[in-house]
Amino acid sequence: MLLPGTHAPESCRSGIVLFLTVTTLVLGKSPIWAEQRSAEDESEIVDRLSEVPGLTVVAENDAPEGFRHFVLEYEQPADHAAPGEQVFSQRLALLHRGLDRPTVLHTTGYDVVTEPFRSEPARLVDGNQVSTEQRFFGSSRPDPADWSDLDIRQAATDHHRLIRALGDIYEEEWISTGASKGGMTSVYHRRFYPGDLDGTVAYVAPNDADNQEDSAYLEFFGNVGTDPRCRQDLAALQRESLERRGDLVARYEERAAEQGWTFGGSLPSADAAFELIVLDTPWHFWQFQTQERCADIPDGDSSTTEIAEFLGDVYGWYRTHDEAIEPYVPYYYQAASQLGYPSVPTDHIDDLLEYPGLFRAASYLPEGVGTPEFDAEAMSDIDQWVRTRGERLLFVDGEFDPWGAESFRVQRGGERDSARFVAPRANHGADIEQLAPQDRAAATAMVRRWAGLKGVPGAPPGHVPELDNPGELARDAP
Repeated sequence: MLLPGTHAPESCRSGIVLFLTVTTLVLGKSPIWAEQRSAEDESEIVDRLSEVPGLTVVAENDAPEGFRHFVLEYEQPADHAAPGEQVFSQRLALLHRGLDRPTVLHTTGYDVVTEPFRSEPARLVDGNQVSTEQRFFGSSRPDPADWSDLDIRQAATDHHRLIRALGDIYEEEWISTGASKGGMTSVYHRRFYPGDLDGTVAYVAPNDADNQEDSAYLEFFGNVGTDPRCRQDLAALQRESLERRGDLVARYEERAAEQGWTFGGSLPSADAAFELIVLDTPWHFWQFQTQERCADIPDGDSSTTEIAEFLGDVYGWYRTHDEAIEPYVPYYYQAASQLGYPSVPTDHIDDLLEYPGLFRAASYLPEGVGTPEFDAEAMSDIDQWVRTRGERLLFVDGEFDPWGAESFRVQRGGERDSARFVAPRANHGADIEQLAPQDRAAATAMVRRWAGLKGVPGAPPGHVPELDNPGELARDAP
């Protein structure tokens, strides 16, 4: 599956960038012919997109000055080994900055954000951004769906075909990025098609290389944070919640009836859903909260209402009914078939649990999808490739993020030009901006160098409020 990309080789591109940089320094602006060509190309961008076989321009949205934003669809084979058979439309979003700019291939790992926004790497390089919806998520699902077509190689080939399709339009450097499952997806693409891209920035990307060995997660929960009392209080809250199961489940069922939520399609009942909420609360606390919230943890003297409100605030009562799970079924299928799934400590509450083995990806799969056979080699292969062969990979993790307990590891620097940085006290929202100053400068320099901007004077452009928001990358993994 290793096919050549359509953009120029790195050696050629670096020479072009050097020439234009020197010309700019001498003349004070780009050559006249370049300005004319750029203006002509920009005015024809819709026509050029429409000429790409299999690509449809669905809509153009309002965007800040200097940008254009399009919603696109691209026809993909359901099975890349059978390209002449079933197809589906993969939904995309394009934030167009300029044909002379680098391009960032972004994914959430789930569905696609169709409103204009910009990922951190796209801001750092002032580039274009192509955002992809992953196969089987959102509307990007074959009909009828053969779930065996949902695997990491098929998804990587979706990205590969897309780059080949757009490479004749966006000819400068390409960098991929994503957070959480989006970061994982970006790494998998690089493993199968390492020549497609000039670099990858993977934020808070889990690496469950051995799904049977989860001691790193258990160790994480025994040591996370700087306040042992906080960890003890969360464990005590789990036990207190399960001891008040009857009252809390009754409240949950009442709320579900009011909201029209149902159970039985994935999880068997509100009672089982409640047990998952309790099991998952410490995980979600550290994934999304800060240590300052430790003071808010209810104790044995708290009312049941206070406990219910805390569980709802930290985890969310809305997450575990059928309607909430349905959009994420493709994730749970992938976790059950290839990605793996983490573990959480239960020794302190085992005597109160009524659903043994509930905390696993397959628990969320509806009957119509079924439970796939787990491929234990898939993540082991990815992990080995990253450690021994991967090049131009940048990993950014959060110190207090449970997903980072099993993270990707790379040898920093050297010929493979890769690094991993950890943002102090950060959670699942960690990014380059949150790194220590020295690490932030090093990471920014890596991204800009991969984008062909090493010799380009000036600091990275500032924020554009309409595009750069705290929710720029979907990190809300189920």
